[in-house]
Amino acid sequence: MATGAMEVRGVPGVRGVPGVRGVPVRLRGGAALRRAAPLLPALAVVALLMVPAPPAGDGSAGSGSVADAASAVLVLHCLVRVLRTRERPLTRTAAGVLGLPVLGVTVAALTAEEPAATLPGLARYLQIFVLVPMALLLLIRDRRDFRLVAGAVVVLALAQGAIGAGQFLTGTGASYQGEDIRAVGTFGPTDVMGMATVVAYGLVIATGYALGPGPGSRGEGAPRGRRFLALGCAALLAVPLLLSFSRGAWIATALALAAQLALSGLRRAVTVALAAGALGVVLVGGLGIGSRMVTERVDSIAHVADAPDQSVTDRYTMWAAATDMWRGRPVTGVGLKGFPAHRDAHASLALSAGSDTAGAGTGFQRQPLLSPHNMYLLVLSEQGLLGTVALVGSWAALLVCAVRRLRTPQGTGGAECGLVVTGLLVWQLADFGYADIGGPSTVLTAVLLGLAAWWGLGRPRTGSAVPGGAAA
Repeated sequence: MATGAMEVRGVPGVRGVPGVRGVPVRLRGGAALRRAAPLLPALAVVALLMVPAPPAGDGSAGSGSVADAASAVLVLHCLVRVLRTRERPLTRTAAGVLGLPVLGVTVAALTAEEPAATLPGLARYLQIFVLVPMALLLLIRDRRDFRLVAGAVVVLALAQGAIGAGQFLTGTGASYQGEDIRAVGTFGPTDVMGMATVVAYGLVIATGYALGPGPGSRGEGAPRGRRFLALGCAALLAVPLLLSFSRGAWIATALALAAQLALSGLRRAVTVALAAGALGVVLVGGLGIGSRMVTERVDSIAHVADAPDQSVTDRYTMWAAATDMWRGRPVTGVGLKGFPAHRDAHASLALSAGSDTAGAGTGFQRQPLLSPHNMYLLVLSEQGLLGTVALVGSWAALLVCAVRRLRTPQGTGGAECGLVVTGLLVWQLADFGYADIGGPSTVLTAVLLGLAAWWGLGRPRTGSAVPGGAAA
């Protein structure tokens, strides 16, 4: 008798038996819904990122999004579940790696000039780097749960990418070189990195599944149809990523895909690289999708030091200001949320008053420059060496654990999960060199860290619940 069988409607006392027409379908459907129920708050966080960002200046910008509120529900849901069931306690390694950032942000908050003003920053850091990843680590049980959350991110990326591509084609995107063509999805011109981040996440996840071992490989490979579907999704997502004109996202994606290809084996790496090259030639060279502007943007990457535009000059100036803040308080930094208040005292006259934004349904706005657009320098300036070692050390430990599990015999059965996680972590660590936390899409960073935590830090179990185990 199947576990969790349901009574056949209209026949009291009769249990569903496999082989009876119609019953197995209902059983599987009901079991699937019950199985997915613990993950519904996590799926809600992803889905609610489709809600358009509020216009800047309406009083709601910067106060959090509906996805942030859903992440609070996710954490509360996990806490209640753990208290009720007392299942899946954290290992010492997991508690240490995920709890390490608490040290730096707490000290930085307590040593700030105005500790009360740092509370929003403290809550944000704990949300993104501790609470949400820990909640997903405790809620995800096996590869099927992992695939469900990762698949939701890919669907979100496809939806945002479709909106972004439409903005480019219809001239309704954010302003870029005097034209409203920059693909930003529903995130608006004030968060031009939002759609690029989401699309890049989806592309990396899809590539990880496309590169996973096929049927008959060591362990249990993914079905051929799933791998081809993943490859198709990756190809589709490459278009809006190009149309985002985000140099940082391009660089991070290239590094992430290179890492995935290197870990997947030479033969598969060569095959996928050739297919991606052919696709790029068709899309950009053959169809001419943004070919001129994409080429100019790519060329600008190699010339940012020779002839930087104002945006690059502002970024270099803020990097120098962040470094100068750290020199003043090297151990604990100037305090959480302290960069804007100390910026003018440390920045040179080359810094402009702000960046210009327009398009995508909004008028011209001047956005103040409130961060160095480099996560490492932001942490260094606001949390000092103590916070930087704690936070960056946590990320590095997570990456090491993920790669180690991928390389173990136990990890071969879930190689696609390991490739996904490794790619996401490499992407994020590279992108943090050009961006920092902020905007609605930041909560998705917490979700990917949760996926990485399950793969790299999950408590080993027997059967399909083992991270990287044989569950399909």
